Amino acid sequence: VGNIVLDMGRPDRLLYVLKHGRFQSPLLWDVTSITTYLTASTLYLYLPLIPDLALIRDRVRGWRRRLYRALSLGWTGSERQQRRLEVAIAIMAVLVIPIAVSVHTVVSWVFAMTIQPMWHSTIFGPYFVAGAIYSGIAALILAMAVIRKVYHLEDYLKPVHFNNLGLLLLVMTLLWFYFTFAEHLTTYYGNEPNEMAVFWEKIAGRYAPYFWAMVLFDFAIPFVILANRRTRTIAGTVVASASVSIGMWLERFTIVVPTLVNPRLSWERGLYVPTWVEWSLMAGAFAAFILLYMLFTKLFPIVSIWEVREGRAVALRDAEERIKSYLPGRTVS
Repeated sequence: VGNIVLDMGRPDRLLYVLKHGRFQSPLLWDVTSITTYLTASTLYLYLPLIPDLALIRDRVRGWRRRLYRALSLGWTGSERQQRRLEVAIAIMAVLVIPIAVSVHTVVSWVFAMTIQPMWHSTIFGPYFVAGAIYSGIAALILAMAVIRKVYHLEDYLKPVHFNNLGLLLLVMTLLWFYFTFAEHLTTYYGNEPNEMAVFWEKIAGRYAPYFWAMVLFDFAIPFVILANRRTRTIAGTVVASASVSIGMWLERFTIVVPTLVNPRLSWERGLYVPTWVEWSLMAGAFAAFILLYMLFTKLFPIVSIWEVREGRAVALRDAEERIKSYLPGRTVS
C-alpha cells in the first residue's frame, strides 16, 4: 500500500482515489485489492501469534507486558480457544489464496487494460501471479538464511527446508521462462508495427542489456544452481534467490519503460534514465521494509513456540505408538 503512494507521485492526492475514485478504473481496483490483501495477510500473520504473545505476556514487565496483554486477547490456552483458533487459521489459509491471486491479477490489469504495445495481453494475469510467487519464494529463502544465521536457528531451519524451497523455486523458474517465452514469441509472430518497435527495443535495442540480464538472473543462474542436487545447498539456494530478486526487478523495468518510451502517437521517442529522486525513493522503500522487518523480529517470535511444542508432542505420540506396536508394554520417556 505504501508503494502505491510512492508510485502516485502526489501522496497528498491519495484521499482523492478513495473519495472520488471511479469503479471503472483499474487503479481503484488495485488500491482496493491490495488493501484487502494487506488486511487479510496481517490477520493471517496475527492469528498464530496469539498463543505466543500470551506466553511472552506472562514473562515480561512494563510497556511490553501491556502491549502483549492487548494483543493476546485474553488467551489462556483453553480447549475452546484452541479449537476456535484452529478454525480461524484454517479459514484464513483458504481465503488468502484467492485474495493473493486477485491482487496480482488486478495489478497486471493496470497494464493489460490499456492498448499500449506489449501490455495489452491476456497472459499478463497469470504472468504476474507466477512472477509474484517466484519473487516471493526467493525473498522467503533470503529472509530464512539471514534469520537462521543471526538468531542461530540451525535446529529449526534445516538444509531440508532450503532444499525443498529450492525445488519449488526451480519449478517457478521453468514456469517463468515459459510465460516470458510465450509472451515474446506471440508478439514476434503477430508482427504488429507498434508491438515490434517495443519488442526490438528489448531484444536488440537500447534496453537489450536489461532484458538479457533479466534472462540471466531469472533463468540461467537459478536453473544451473537448482537443477543440480550438489549445488542445491543452503548457499546455493541463497545465491539463486538473490539472482531471482535482481532479475525480477529488471523484469518490471523491462515491462514498464520500453513501452512508455515508444508511444503509439507520432511523438518523439524518448529515453528514460532514473533520477536521484527515484533512486532515493526505491532505496527508502527497501530500507523501510528492512527496518519494519527488524522491528518485528525484536518484538515477536520468529519461530512459532506453540506450534513447535505441538509438533513435538505429536511426534512423541507417534513414536510411542510405533514402539508399542513392536514392543508391547514399552513407553517413550
